[in-house]
Amino acid sequence: MTETTHANGQPPAVTVIGEALIDLVQLDAPGDYRARPGGSPFNVAVGLARLGHRTALMARLAGNTFGRMLRAHAATEGIDLTYAPAAAEPTTLAVVSMDREGRASYDFYLDGTADWQWTGAESARVPDDTAVLHFGSVASWTPPGSEHIHTAAELLRGRGTTLISYDPNIRPALLGDPARGRQAVEGSVGVAHLVKASREDVEWLYPDTSLERIAARWLELGALLVVVTDGPDGAHVFHASTGSFSRPGRKVAVVDTVGAGDAFTAGLLGALLRRDLHTPRALAAAGPSVLAAAVDDAVLVSALTCERLGADPPTALPRPGRPADAPLTAQDLTFADSTDQAREDNRTPEAVPGGR
Repeated sequence: MTETTHANGQPPAVTVIGEALIDLVQLDAPGDYRARPGGSPFNVAVGLARLGHRTALMARLAGNTFGRMLRAHAATEGIDLTYAPAAAEPTTLAVVSMDREGRASYDFYLDGTADWQWTGAESARVPDDTAVLHFGSVASWTPPGSEHIHTAAELLRGRGTTLISYDPNIRPALLGDPARGRQAVEGSVGVAHLVKASREDVEWLYPDTSLERIAARWLELGALLVVVTDGPDGAHVFHASTGSFSRPGRKVAVVDTVGAGDAFTAGLLGALLRRDLHTPRALAAAGPSVLAAAVDDAVLVSALTCERLGADPPTALPRPGRPADAPLTAQDLTFADSTDQAREDNRTPEAVPGGR
């Protein structure tokens, strides 16, 4: 896939900071689980790397079996782990259960684990050439490390040249109280240029409040672009200058929704990078047509991920002769074991934009 480059000849670099954990995914037989690398930031990094973007992951990786699994998987994907601290604490676990529609729920085992023990020295090691910093999910609102991650994002926001992306990825069982959640999330929104969330996220945070009012609140706090995914109804887009609009979902044969929201985030960031919208100034000036095309790319990437077991986003194929900003099609994306088997499944298609 053709990609834009910086003046030094290198493509723009994306740094993702946050948790990298193990998803224990429920299989067909009761009590049968498969261990898979996961965690929202980890999934976003994998999604970006598979879409052809230069990606670094800042995650505290343990030295145990699961930590080595995460490190090996990231390295195989071509993700730069230079800035990922080696952690003495064990790996966080998330037990993933599915309902009949393939929607996931999570039980976390996170007491004393590696992902929340950030130090100021560790979080300050953001690569100098970072064009886009993405953060969010559990690590962004779980102390003590959340304060250090917030500080890293705040410092980059202050420089004015790095685009800051944020996804709260709410887990009510961990946050406990919407008031606490709002305080944590609004602090992070205030240092972000781009905020992506799901309808489930915002409705839990702000009960009985319209999406329009919530988006307006986040734009007032400092975001330039707010995107809310909305299940079969697609995604809703709110821009500080050009107003709001919605984009439809896509019909897919849903296997499960694990990692679908993270694939949406990777697809959206990738689409902005390909369209040279990876600076605050460029994003602020973006018109509705180019933003709609970027969101459509994200919808496609996440929809295809829903056809896979677990967090398994697609890989971009080369597009010689096509401009970098050309919209993605399903033919531009593939999977290591071929998409044909998943797409020929007999499941009834459902419209999804990328889950959470």
